[in-house]
Amino acid sequence: MTTTILDSTQKSIRNWWISILVGILYVGIGVWVMQTPLESYISLSIIFSTFILISGIFQIAFAITNKSDMKDWGWYLSGGVLDLLIGILLLTHPLMTMAILPLYIGFWLLFQSVLSIGLTFQLKSFGTLGWGWLFFWSIITLLFSFLLLFNPIFAGLSIVYMTAFALITAGVFRIFLGINLKKIGKKI
Repeated sequence: MTTTILDSTQKSIRNWWISILVGILYVGIGVWVMQTPLESYISLSIIFSTFILISGIFQIAFAITNKSDMKDWGWYLSGGVLDLLIGILLLTHPLMTMAILPLYIGFWLLFQSVLSIGLTFQLKSFGTLGWGWLFFWSIITLLFSFLLLFNPIFAGLSIVYMTAFALITAGVFRIFLGINLKKIGKKI
């Protein structure tokens, strides 16, 4: 029998607020990107690179602080390490980042949305109300990732707005996830 993160929890999930903080960060950067469409493509690549780096640090902190409470904490650690490494790579190679930014963002959002979809089904099996909204936002983020990956001309023309919308949807998911993690901790 497979054990999920929620099945293995014996007490409150600590630092549930990190998910909300990451979600607010996603939404804030998404709104900023949307409000400044005329900013240079370079600034978007630097901000995105920094954002991925910070997101990785927060995810690693969440995984490490909950490792004794979650059997599947390694997946969160892996996601955080991946974000951290991608953030470092993007920051150290700005010209490469600008050239392939739509692909980086697309693959990163694809990974995040697949992880999010898995979490929603874990929440559903745990009996969490509102899991459907989490699933909805995960699917929206997944669709944005596919748009970025499979339509490079469209992505090149509208990368600023697509990135903004994708970050906002991913952020909304993370905020809802943090709220639900807090509620789960109260049930246990």
